[in-house]
Amino acid sequence: MFLNNITKINMKNLLLVLLIFYGFSYTLFAQSDDRLKGLDSELEKVLKSLDETGFAVAIVEKNKVLYAEGFGYRDYENKIQVDANTLFAIGSCTKAFTSSILGLLNKEGKLDFEDSPIDYVKELRFYNAQMNDMITIRDLMSHRTGLPRHDFSWYFFPTFSKDSLIARIQYHEPFTSVRNKYYYNNFMFLLQGVIGERITGNLWEDNIRSMFFEPLGMIRSNLSIEEMKEEENAAIGYLEGHKETDYYKIAGMRPAGSINSSVNEMSKWLITWINGGKYGDKEILPASYVREAISSQNVMDARLPMDDRPGLHFANYGFGWSLSSYKGHYRVEHGGSIDGFQASAVFFPSDSVGVVILANQGGSSIPSIARNIIVDRMLEVEKTDWLKIALKDIKEAKKTQIEAKKMFTSNKKEGTKSSHFLEEYVGNYTNLGYGTIELIVENDSLFAISPYLKLWLNHYHYDTFQPVEVVDGKVDMDISYNEFLVTFSANGQGDIESLSAHFEPAIENPIVFDRKLNKIDVDKETLEKYVGNYELSADIIVNTYIKGDVLYVFVPGQPEYELYSIATDKFAFKILDGYKLEFKIDNKGKVIEISFIQPNGIFNYKKIK
Repeated sequence: MFLNNITKINMKNLLLVLLIFYGFSYTLFAQSDDRLKGLDSELEKVLKSLDETGFAVAIVEKNKVLYAEGFGYRDYENKIQVDANTLFAIGSCTKAFTSSILGLLNKEGKLDFEDSPIDYVKELRFYNAQMNDMITIRDLMSHRTGLPRHDFSWYFFPTFSKDSLIARIQYHEPFTSVRNKYYYNNFMFLLQGVIGERITGNLWEDNIRSMFFEPLGMIRSNLSIEEMKEEENAAIGYLEGHKETDYYKIAGMRPAGSINSSVNEMSKWLITWINGGKYGDKEILPASYVREAISSQNVMDARLPMDDRPGLHFANYGFGWSLSSYKGHYRVEHGGSIDGFQASAVFFPSDSVGVVILANQGGSSIPSIARNIIVDRMLEVEKTDWLKIALKDIKEAKKTQIEAKKMFTSNKKEGTKSSHFLEEYVGNYTNLGYGTIELIVENDSLFAISPYLKLWLNHYHYDTFQPVEVVDGKVDMDISYNEFLVTFSANGQGDIESLSAHFEPAIENPIVFDRKLNKIDVDKETLEKYVGNYELSADIIVNTYIKGDVLYVFVPGQPEYELYSIATDKFAFKILDGYKLEFKIDNKGKVIEISFIQPNGIFNYKKIK
């Protein structure tokens, strides 16, 4: 009878019943483990003390889930609670999945970690020849290419084309030589995903599903915002103060951080790593790869013991995992952060213990605090008051923010103004390693628009502006990018030719975006008034004329030049950068003179009647 009834339940409801049952089982199991007694109330205290939105926790040991629980709300406005099956964006916890694709391909003999990535992605080029010759796949996997993050390249200028993102890498300046220093870089994990695509002939998304999600039974985990929005039990992302924020569409950068999952399903991933690549009797990852991935491939920094945290020291990187010592125990961990979400996945291979914590608040402190509280219990080491330390750190961080704001204000040169009218900054500004920023004027204010967001450029001093985010059509002064002030530069003729900002703090030079003049449509009747002959001297006469609907200028001894309108009575040469023509009009509206504006000067030609 029970089986007959089950067949009448649709599969989605059956899944929900089973998940609720398993969650109930974990809770009963936890109650019998002395290490976990009182954990619920301790984690509730963390949530209340920090006034954050919600999070979920799963604890695994050997091949079992000991504890899985949700705290707070996945939907704060409607007070819908988080549970162990709630989906969260896990951010960069995705990276271990991506590197593991290459681990499987390495076992199959389809690539070697010492190969050049250019062997598989033929169009790939780095900033210089040395990087092209030296960088290996192992370097990509362990953040040792010499490239800094250049994160604004994908975050402010997203695209669903992985190939377009790869084309930008050639223009990303390194901050040091190959294998000299550690520096986290999302683009290098994008590359790993694409290498897997080129070898298997399948998309990265399909490789993740077939290699990991399906054999592990991670049936609700997904890889896109579109899939996340279709799920009933999915967390909404929040900022400080329970302010709801949109999901960030990571688009083509998915291999670096687009997985959405629950603590119940992520626990299967941790169990696999704890058990040397096996989940139950299935080999998910080669044991040899697991050992290599959780071994030191690169030194992150010294991380000496601190007075109040003597048990935490050394910081290295493996393949998609950070490595450190926690109170004498070998720790393997990776965090994740994306708009409205924070995550931590950690395991201790020598102790067969793992913890995953997913929170739906951007910049949340809870994953690291709760992780350490739980680990102290599970490893049965001396307990540290991690909440007290975190509250102190948060207080000091806010103090530092206030001081930085004062410094920002004190550096401002009062009483200055920009060198040009706002309309003269309008145009498209392009950097090949990043993308295009469009500048427009609305309601006497200057705005910058990228594919991701709109920024109000608040005048700071001289030709420098403060970017402030526009949210739901309104300027939000709480989201200002003070560390990325935008400065405009002019050419020899006084025209604005570029903007720059220190979008990548690891390199000395700012990122420069060159201005491309906007073309303005002008009707043929208007163009007619510019037609005529213009004289510099008796033997130097130029003439302007129309062919089709286009204005041309002809200088004796040179080819004819096509012009395009960039402002009222002002034209640019189509094939000569930096060359412009400006027609001077008298009080009767008639053209009396033409000015050739060139890099070597301005030359005026009077119109011949």
